[in-house]
Amino acid sequence: MLRSMNWKVCLLAVAVCGILYRSVGADDRPNIVLIFTDDQGIHDVGCYGSEIPTPHIDSLAQDGLKCTNWYSASSICTPSRYGLLTGRNPSRSQDQLLGALMFLGEEDASRGIHAEETTIAEVLAEAGYTTALLGKWHLGHGATSFLPTQHGFDLFQGHTAGCVDYFTMTYGIMPDWYHGEKHVSVNGYATDVITQDAVDFLRQQKTQENPFFLYLSYNAPHFGKGWSPAEEKTVNIMQPQASELKRVSFIEDKIRREFAAMTISLDDGIGRVLQALKQNRLEEETLVVFLTDHGGDPVYGGSNVPYRGDKATLFEGGLRVPAIFRWPGKIPAGKTTDEVMWSLDLFPTFCELAGVSPSVKSFDGRDVAGVLLEGEALGERELFWELGAHKRLDRTPWTAVRKGNWKYLQDAAGEEYLFDLDADPYEKQNLADQKSGRFQTLRARRDALIREYRPNPLGTP
Repeated sequence: MLRSMNWKVCLLAVAVCGILYRSVGADDRPNIVLIFTDDQGIHDVGCYGSEIPTPHIDSLAQDGLKCTNWYSASSICTPSRYGLLTGRNPSRSQDQLLGALMFLGEEDASRGIHAEETTIAEVLAEAGYTTALLGKWHLGHGATSFLPTQHGFDLFQGHTAGCVDYFTMTYGIMPDWYHGEKHVSVNGYATDVITQDAVDFLRQQKTQENPFFLYLSYNAPHFGKGWSPAEEKTVNIMQPQASELKRVSFIEDKIRREFAAMTISLDDGIGRVLQALKQNRLEEETLVVFLTDHGGDPVYGGSNVPYRGDKATLFEGGLRVPAIFRWPGKIPAGKTTDEVMWSLDLFPTFCELAGVSPSVKSFDGRDVAGVLLEGEALGERELFWELGAHKRLDRTPWTAVRKGNWKYLQDAAGEEYLFDLDADPYEKQNLADQKSGRFQTLRARRDALIREYRPNPLGTP
């Protein structure tokens, strides 16, 4: 416990000191709006080739940098969020958060992110940022110690479960909408409620001196969690608004059409947030990041075409996601990069841009500010993913490692693969037999990383 607390204290102390990587003045520190959407695949965004119109998200690409080789920290909600906020591989998490935390599961009531697992919100708050989380948390619900307010967020308005009913803001019939640490009853449509909270927050920042970090974590276009009175149990249900369904009437498949309607509600909301930045004269000094938590789920209308695999798999379709960065005057407009990056890179990158330097030992990602601002090349990357078993959802473990253009993967059935992603980005040809030497090398590396990433007591480095 002492070693773990010392690590966290040292990390935050360094953040307070504000040691600079480069010469960043207080007036140069950007506001940060991190837009994180749920179950939205790479083929569910217009500028990535989708038939679903997303003009406001697309405008970020027109005005900023679009990434074509961006990976999520996981292909499942909870570990994806853990990696995003901590900059550490989910395999390092104290509670082994390698699957979705189930809101109604007693087995998950004692699991979540712990005090020793520092978030980017904590570091930025210590550096003078105002911090807010609006929307989905999904990193613990069974105790107050798991809530966002205990992990660096000054403001939390949203839900803790993996999904909610869009019209009641409850998990089935269970309350799960918070203001701070208290349940509240809220009227509206979840996407619109989150958007309005964001617009209100940005209006308040207009007169504030400190920069802000807004983690805008939409639950859309993930399915809703409704309630069946007849069966007295929760049900997964698509919950579009009727007005948006009319706007996507050209989509023939019913589930895809419902998903599309929920997606354009999301895009409309993002448009309102971007307009609020402009109206409050915050646009020029704000870095806006858009990305999704993992690949889409075709059962509920998502699409990862042309990539193989879906949500909860470690094929490219489960991991490769849309990611866009806009910072007027700092990030060149209308550019695209194919540099290999992932969500774990955001923590060190935000620290670089904010002028704080926590211990590099805390990160499994790397600072990619040079790619965003100056088009730098990163060279060869090594990325590792692990999914845990989940009895309730009938999921079994997966592992994968990408090194350079080569990717090793073992699926839930135990079948092993080797892919050359440069030549075969859609993972059609398994080269495990033809390239046995490279296959054995990457499999051994997978084994070594599993051992390395298993957490020490209390998640200490």
